[in-house]
Amino acid sequence: MRGVRGARRARGVRGAAVALVAVSLALTGCAGGASDRSADSKEQSAAQPAEGAQGAADRGYQADEGAATDTQKPAAPAPRQQHVIRTAELAVEVEDASEALATARRVTEGAGGQVANESTERIDDTHLTSRIVLRVPQGSYESVLKELAGTGRLLSRKADAKDVTEQVVDVESRIATQRASVDRVRALMNRAEKLSDVVTLEGELSRRQADLESLLAQQASLKDRTTLATITLALSEKEGPGAQESEDRPGFLEALSGGWNALVTALAWVVIVLAAVAPWLAIALALYLVWRTLVRPRRARRATAGPTGPAETTGSAETAAAAKGTDTSTD
Repeated sequence: MRGVRGARRARGVRGAAVALVAVSLALTGCAGGASDRSADSKEQSAAQPAEGAQGAADRGYQADEGAATDTQKPAAPAPRQQHVIRTAELAVEVEDASEALATARRVTEGAGGQVANESTERIDDTHLTSRIVLRVPQGSYESVLKELAGTGRLLSRKADAKDVTEQVVDVESRIATQRASVDRVRALMNRAEKLSDVVTLEGELSRRQADLESLLAQQASLKDRTTLATITLALSEKEGPGAQESEDRPGFLEALSGGWNALVTALAWVVIVLAAVAPWLAIALALYLVWRTLVRPRRARRATAGPTGPAETTGSAETAAAAKGTDTSTD
């Protein structure tokens, strides 16, 4: 009995020991899993800042690379300045040409322009006509035109705009090239030692300087015409009814002048006609003189001689004398 009880105790102790070992192993596994998980979480938490730093670094590098790329890109070319020559012609009918001229000068000077040319003429002591050429800045061109057209009744308007940008750029390029050419010739002159070389280079330098001065003159002319617009204004006063009537009815002096002009014209035509027929008249006169001096006398002698000759002519003469004497005696 005691052996059976001992065996049972031993089995119970072994079962308890096995259970204790299993519980300890389970606890050890749980602890190991928890430690592994904590280690993994630590590694992940450590890796996340590292990845964030790396991403920030990558983003910073990309930003720097983009900035460098933007810096390396060529800048867009600036828009080229346009050069335009503007001209206009206005014809305006006004009540008082003198007042309109003063207004045109005031408007031009107020815009920063100048009067280039002016001419005024009085017609038939009744009204004035004026023509004035104005130079105004390009920026004030339209406003000045509007004010000038408003000084009276606009009769006609003509405006023109010519783009000469290509011409201006071409002249500037040629000037730069010509200046470099002049500098090269001067450098060669400084190094020349022979007199013949110096003389040849001086002639070439003079020619190139003349070409450069011509280009500079073209540039100055283009600059002047593109900086200042040209406006030609023609002013005329309205003609009164008295002037119209006087023009319709000519005066005594005008009639006398017209008659004299008609007489001179008629005489001129007569002279022209006589000059045209003079060769024919000369030929006719020569033929008449030949006929008068040669042909006519011969015909007269032939008619006097008759067909029977001189004897018959003498007998006829005696018969005629006898007949005449008979007539006298009878009387």
